[in-house]
Amino acid sequence: MPSGLAIEGGRPVRTSPLPYGRQSIDELDVAAVIDVLRSDWLTTGPKVAEFEQAVAGIAGTSEAVAVSNGTAALHAAMFALGVGPGDEVIVPAITFVATANAVVMQGGTPVFADVDPQTLLIDPVHVEARITPRTKAIVAVDYAGQPCEYDRLQGVADRHGLTLVADACHAIGGSYKGRPVGSLATLSTFSFHPAKHVTTGEGGAIATDNPELARRMRVFRNHGITTDHRQRELQGSWLYEMVELGYNYRLSDIQCALGLNQLAKLALSVARRQEMAAAYTTAFADLPGVEPLAVRADASHAYHLYVVQLDLDTLRVDRGQMFRALRAEGIGVNVHYIPVHLHPFYRSRFCTAPGLCPSAEAAYERLLSLPMFPGMSDGDVADVALAVGKVIAAYRRRAE
Repeated sequence: MPSGLAIEGGRPVRTSPLPYGRQSIDELDVAAVIDVLRSDWLTTGPKVAEFEQAVAGIAGTSEAVAVSNGTAALHAAMFALGVGPGDEVIVPAITFVATANAVVMQGGTPVFADVDPQTLLIDPVHVEARITPRTKAIVAVDYAGQPCEYDRLQGVADRHGLTLVADACHAIGGSYKGRPVGSLATLSTFSFHPAKHVTTGEGGAIATDNPELARRMRVFRNHGITTDHRQRELQGSWLYEMVELGYNYRLSDIQCALGLNQLAKLALSVARRQEMAAAYTTAFADLPGVEPLAVRADASHAYHLYVVQLDLDTLRVDRGQMFRALRAEGIGVNVHYIPVHLHPFYRSRFCTAPGLCPSAEAAYERLLSLPMFPGMSDGDVADVALAVGKVIAAYRRRAE
């Protein structure tokens, strides 16, 4: 075990920093983009429908609607469901802010539910306790890439006449009880940010088996207009009608071409992530102070993130010092996420406060995300495990 923490002047485990995530682009990706750049259609062209069909195939649904990013996907989902002023939508406390923001963008009120302390997935019992006569939908977040307990959540939704939405932005390529992520809720949203399994640069999509919801989301992404430029070109028409107040949330053919090529590699990407996760879990099995999140037997985890919780009772420093020490060792750890209800916007606008979701708040103080992307080598994974062990050993509490 190397001695001397880098943060205290010792030699770091790595001299070249390892990020927590990054895109994997190959020459076939580049060629696919170049082909579109040389074509007649850079946006609203044929690659959009082709990409949507491919996403629907992965998700196991009849429809997929491509949009400009994962936030746009969530916003389009809230619009399609008719969320508006006076409506409440239940969301987990541990997620990226976009999950709740999409509700606010539609004039609704996000209601924060606590999470299971072992998995950090939304707790179905807490969800049911948060339902009121104003509740319209439940948004489950597949945190880190592990699908939520959708059968239990659907049961809650059915008992109260609510719609279940999956924020599956971390979990494309995963499954629950043998069913693919994307088919587990009425609407399932995806993100194609560079740190995700599949990237289009920026991009997103919504998978569904409901053709009317898909139609509404396609109108919404195109300024609320019923047809796009290519459709009018094929019809030989200039006429269009704006029937809703929508946004320019379109995804270009350039991005869809990249996404198509990336989707073809999704299974290999997920398999590599799972392989790295297994190596991490083995490395930390006998390391006091580090607790990987629990993985349920009925879920195939897609591992957008590999998250651990620190056992601070065994350490003489807090998570902040662990973060800084690991960064000094060349390991690009991160933290996902500050509980949304603790952000200043939500505290001032919706009067949320500490104590609302105690499991999420306690977990936040202990969270670290370790590097996880398919371009990592076995040596990179070993470096991360070595650095974690080195820092834990230096900061472990000694017996009095």
